[in-house]
This record gives sequence, C-alpha cells and structure tokens, in this order.
Amino acid sequence: MNSRAEIHHQHRDVTGGWLRPSVFGAMDGLVSNFALIAGVAGGTANTKVISLAGVAGLAAGAFSMAGGEYVSVASQRELAQAEIAVEAGELDRNPEAELEELAQVFIGRGVEPALAAEVARQISRDPEQALEIHAQNELGVEPGDLPSPKVAAVSSFLAFSVGAALPLLPYLFGVVSLWVSAVVSCVALFTAGVIVSTVTARSWWYSGIRQLVVGAVAAALTFALGNAIGASGL
Repeated sequence: MNSRAEIHHQHRDVTGGWLRPSVFGAMDGLVSNFALIAGVAGGTANTKVISLAGVAGLAAGAFSMAGGEYVSVASQRELAQAEIAVEAGELDRNPEAELEELAQVFIGRGVEPALAAEVARQISRDPEQALEIHAQNELGVEPGDLPSPKVAAVSSFLAFSVGAALPLLPYLFGVVSLWVSAVVSCVALFTAGVIVSTVTARSWWYSGIRQLVVGAVAAALTFALGNAIGASGL
C-alpha cells in the first residue's frame, strides 16, 4: 500500500499568490492611467501634455505601488516572524502546555482525545514540525513560506507599468485622438477580466464585462471632470 494517497482531482489556486500582484496590478495601472489620460484629454487637445501626463502617471503609480507593496508585505512578514518567535519561545519554556494545546486543536476538529494526544505527542518530537503546526493553527502562516517584500514590490511595479502603458501607447506612436486610446484600453480591460475568470467561478463574459464597465465608468467620469475644468478656463 502506498504511504501517500494519490490525489485524483485538482483545485484552482485560491490563495491568489500570483494573481494579486500581476493581474490586479495591471488592472490598477490600466484603469488609473486610462482615467488620467481621459481626464487630461477632456481638458486639452495638446497631445504632448496628454502624453506627459500619461508618462508621469505610469511612473508615479508604478513607484507608488512598488513602495506600498514592499512596506506592506515587509511589515506583514516582520509581524509574522515576531509572533512565530513568541510561539517558539513558548514551545521551549512550556512544552507540556503547548502539547496539550495542540491536542485540544485536534480534539476540536473531531479527533478522539486519546488519539489527539498521541498525534500531538508524535508531532512534537520534531521541534520544527511542532512550530510549523502551531504557527499554522494559531497564526495562519507557515514559518518557511512567508511572502517576500522584494518579489511583491517588483511584481507590482512591472504589472502596473504594463497596464498603465496600454492607454499611453497610441499617443506615443503619434495618435491624436482619445478614441484610439479608449478602444485599446477597453479591449485590454475586457481581456484582463477574462484572464481573472480562469481562476474564479465567474464566466469569462461576466468577468470581462464587469472589468470593462468599472474602467470605462472611471475614465468617463474623469473625462467629464477634465472637460468641465477645461471649459471653465481654469
């Protein structure tokens, strides 16, 4: 008999480890820079000004996303490490109490008390394994699999930059009409929504249309604001 059970089914990634910094980062860049470009275009027909605004929006947004993601993930990682250290200290100082605590966890999940105590005892033979199980149950983290601030920052920077570049590209290639940028952006919004649907329970058309509507409404409102300011001569 095999020591490991064979898995006959697969699950989609529910943690969003790659999805959050990549697809969602690109969406942020696309929506924010599309709206920014639309707002500036609503107030002026000067394509140099519009292009400059788009480039500035891309750079500022990408650095802001990267910096914010780095600080956020680093803070989260440091907090987790501090709490893991507390748990490791408790395992050293009060091994019997921690053993009973672990047994109670298994009992709470339906394991018979005698069996729960034995499982907890066997797990506690290995200090690293015991710490991992305690951290998972009490903190919801794995000591050896904490998120990397650098990876998060670089992923956010690149993803945001890619998304923000799409509505800007037509202007950089000499197009003078906002409609070309709008079409490119809308196609990209719909496509991004479709990509998200591959890891969710939503249909591709629903996810695509939802993302398209969100981005289009943001751009339309910003365009109206820019148009109103431009018309007032401010």
